[in-house]
Amino acid sequence: MNTENITLAFNKIITDIVNWLLYDFTYILISLVVVIVLIWLLNAISRNLEKVILKRSDALHDKEAQKRVKTLMSIGRGIMRLILWAIFALILLKRIGIEIGPIIASAGIAGIAIGFGAQELIRDFLAGFFVLLDNQIRTDDIVVINGTTGVVEKIELRTIRLRDHSGVVHIFQHGKINTLSNMTKEWSALVFEIGVAYKEDVDTVIAIMKSVGEDLEKDSRFSGNILEPISILGVEQFANSSIQLKVRIKTQTGEQWQTRREYMRRLKYAFDKKGIEIPFPHTTLYWGEKSKPMDISLQK
Repeated sequence: MNTENITLAFNKIITDIVNWLLYDFTYILISLVVVIVLIWLLNAISRNLEKVILKRSDALHDKEAQKRVKTLMSIGRGIMRLILWAIFALILLKRIGIEIGPIIASAGIAGIAIGFGAQELIRDFLAGFFVLLDNQIRTDDIVVINGTTGVVEKIELRTIRLRDHSGVVHIFQHGKINTLSNMTKEWSALVFEIGVAYKEDVDTVIAIMKSVGEDLEKDSRFSGNILEPISILGVEQFANSSIQLKVRIKTQTGEQWQTRREYMRRLKYAFDKKGIEIPFPHTTLYWGEKSKPMDISLQK
């Protein structure tokens, strides 16, 4: 009798396992495949749509729109993935026999308990939401976050991924960002100083600097990047060995550094041609007074 009971119980277990594999497991597996395929399709469709929109905005030379599109598309893909995986999780719970209703009903009580431990997470999501809503930063912007400068590679609801000029990746939680400076929002500008020797005529130097700026603005490689005529603001200060003149360049977003480098290169040639001296440090080595050679005799 005991042997029969054991055999029946064993057969029932085998039957239940086979039925679960044939029905529940198959259903779960199909659901998983459907979710993966849907995620792949959504990614493919969104990326193709992103390319079309970027191509149109590129034709309009609207870099701001391009950054906005990249940011929103990336966030949209992340939200859709989260929704699809949540649906799959609910299907999985139902198939393995866990009732979803009581879980949802108890979510309010559990939420209070979890809330105390998840305050930081909620703060990150809320801060990230308002960053996106206010359009504070976008993908490909050059920003300074908590003193770290870099290019925004990815924006998510909880974090921002920043890569600095050395290639190091920095991850910042939205809720822990104290200071955020966007160096490429709508337009960019760069203010810097040029030093010349005290013996030079300031008006002549300013005229040369303006001439170099005008030539740069006419160059087809840079004219589209320069939004306003390059401003020579005048004498900024009298330094230890030079007169410092201030320059301001207003450009398209992210183009200020390249434009400045080209301006400096051309200015160096113009100064050399006109004989304008650019001061630089000199080092003088002093060997001391000449002394009489020592009279040394060697005796065996």
